[in-house]
Amino acid sequence: MAALVATMMAAASATAAETPKNWHWVASWGAAQMAPEPQNELAQEHWRDATLRQVAHVALGGEKLRVRISNAFGTTPLTVEAAGIGLARAPGHPDIEPQSARALTFGGRASVMIPAGAEYYSDVVAMPHKAGADIAVSLYFNAAPSKQTGHPGSRATSFVAKGQRTLDAAWTDVEKIPRWYMLADVEVQAPRDVGAVVAVGDSITDGYGTTTDGNDRWPDVLAGRIAQGGKAMGVVNVGIGGGRMLRDGLGPNLASRFDRDVIARAGVTHAVVMIGVNDLGGQHRNGEDIPAARAKLVEDLQQAHRQLVERAHAHGICVIGGTVTPYAGSDYYRPAATNEADRQQLNDWIRKSGVFDAVADFDAALRDPQAPDRLRKEYDNDGLHPSIAGLRAMADAVPLKALRTRCGGAK
Repeated sequence: MAALVATMMAAASATAAETPKNWHWVASWGAAQMAPEPQNELAQEHWRDATLRQVAHVALGGEKLRVRISNAFGTTPLTVEAAGIGLARAPGHPDIEPQSARALTFGGRASVMIPAGAEYYSDVVAMPHKAGADIAVSLYFNAAPSKQTGHPGSRATSFVAKGQRTLDAAWTDVEKIPRWYMLADVEVQAPRDVGAVVAVGDSITDGYGTTTDGNDRWPDVLAGRIAQGGKAMGVVNVGIGGGRMLRDGLGPNLASRFDRDVIARAGVTHAVVMIGVNDLGGQHRNGEDIPAARAKLVEDLQQAHRQLVERAHAHGICVIGGTVTPYAGSDYYRPAATNEADRQQLNDWIRKSGVFDAVADFDAALRDPQAPDRLRKEYDNDGLHPSIAGLRAMADAVPLKALRTRCGGAK
């Protein structure tokens, strides 16, 4: 009898260890959503009786997934007629591994209507995969919403094929599209001690100048560093090319999108925020480069950073402040000495104000010691954006110790 009781208690303990309370959802991949410019919209013919297959390079391995589909910028409902998921054979390739193909459902149904401005989760799907896997999400449409939602700066190839092809492993007669649409998150069920870090920024974070389908943006490299350290962590890139902190650019300003892009993501414990080069450079380029306006801009940037940190801390999210990298060599902004002084002032505040939980000194990692207002030659792509080597140096500048420290507050 004692042996039987011991066996039953062991079985009960094992079952308890597998109950949902010991697991939670964590963002393993994600992208910032925006309203694409007309030249970046998905062509109308790709919405009519067509399947869009998009590939996400996830940071976490796991057994169960769910996907978040976004109609955040839509002004009319978005109807997904059918959806599927599978393991992509390779980045930049439309085929999936046949045995991995799974239908995605929404409340048990194959189709779903997502209201204007809303984002919907798929049902949970069992699909074992490893960290660093390439997950292909296929969405079948019959009609386009009046206004689209997406992420133009994907640096990844998506594919369109005519007909309902969501579960087809091999695709032929496809058209390649270097953008993402409606795909906001891939989340994995993970142990409670696994969190996610969100990389927040502009085109430098988004991946300008990186290799299409190469997954060599600095957050991708950071994901590799974290994995090598032995501690699993989701990594989400919410950079937007041309993004600014205070005013809308190609996408919404960071102060307005911070809740959706950072706080609302599942399992987020940390954020790395590097923003400001387009605020600083744009003021000079747009002719507002007078002392009073410059001083007000720096003050406004500091206040906006404080607000982001306060909002993050209220949800138990640590914020790592990223210094603004040099851009004196930029032909687009051509900053004056006064603008460089403003950059230095903002960076000095990021390092010393105590507002942030830690600092990633991207400026120190990339600047030329002989000309601190410029990127080092080997780290320079175009005077503004870092080279691939520079992006690796940025990933190395993020303090891993800070990612292992949790902040207080409710989450």
